[in-house]
Amino acid sequence: MTLNKIKFAVVGCGHIGKRHANIIAQNPEAELVALCDIRPEAELETADFNVPFFSSLEELLQSNTIVDVINICTPNGLHARQAMQVLEKGMHVVCEKPMGLTKGECEAVIFKALQMSKHVFCVMQNRYSPPSIWLKEVVSNKLIGETFIVQINCYWNRDERYYQKSSWKGTKDLDGGTLFTQFSHFIDTLYWVFGDIQNIQARLYDFTHQSSTDFEDSGFISFDIMNGGSGTINYSTAVWDQNLESSITVIGSKGSLKIGGQYMNEVIHCHINDYEMPALALSNPPNDYGNYKGSAANHQYVIENVIATLKGNSTLTTNALEGLKVVEIIERIYASSNFKK
Repeated sequence: MTLNKIKFAVVGCGHIGKRHANIIAQNPEAELVALCDIRPEAELETADFNVPFFSSLEELLQSNTIVDVINICTPNGLHARQAMQVLEKGMHVVCEKPMGLTKGECEAVIFKALQMSKHVFCVMQNRYSPPSIWLKEVVSNKLIGETFIVQINCYWNRDERYYQKSSWKGTKDLDGGTLFTQFSHFIDTLYWVFGDIQNIQARLYDFTHQSSTDFEDSGFISFDIMNGGSGTINYSTAVWDQNLESSITVIGSKGSLKIGGQYMNEVIHCHINDYEMPALALSNPPNDYGNYKGSAANHQYVIENVIATLKGNSTLTTNALEGLKVVEIIERIYASSNFKK
């Protein structure tokens, strides 16, 4: 019996794009059929994939290449526009975070996907980390009781090694802001586990990135959770030399817990009434980009979910509406601050 492979193309061949391409190439149910980037193929070192290379998304879409899914791994500010182009051609979309830089952009993508009867898969790979799955179960099943307080701390290093001249990173129109690029995964965790938030107040600062970005590098956010409880998000990319932590602390009526480590990759406290902490699977290591590190390397699960969904064996792990909500929450956070740069 011939295996019916899902045909993928990857647009944007930077660190994340290459990771997508490698995972697709290694999956027996997937086939990598094309790569695309505005930079020369020789500069990107992608020849080993041995697939057609296109210098623009338009060129790829106008070719005769048969594609089921296009993975968008380009700068943030291009995601929504390129998703619209792909959907218009009748292909499914895998979109790296964030789905867009405005709620309006995301709404347009969702409407187009509905018109074309196509899926938009939003990449939020932290949902696959064992501590995140465990947290979702504990809160959803009310094991910790009513939620009182949620505190998220994200303290990372992003210095001149990351924000290089002539790069899209750090620009308002293509990057969008620290919450979009560095910490949207943790906004997604907040929304996925606890639901929407309101009464947002934000204080934003720029301590060390005056000459390298168009936006803040640190912030302190308070909010109320619509399902009950209150919370804070404290974040910074001004940490010297290397990442410090990404953690979430939850105080509930029946106990408390904390997931910590540099990438919310380990449970470091669990004290819940009549509950014994189970042994969790080990978290995958972070994405390693040389001078800096990102969130957990869970992209293989994203690609597996895409394949399973398109074959009718599963549903989307992160759907387009959830992708929109993360963007909308970030928009409201920025709107609640009077920070100017």
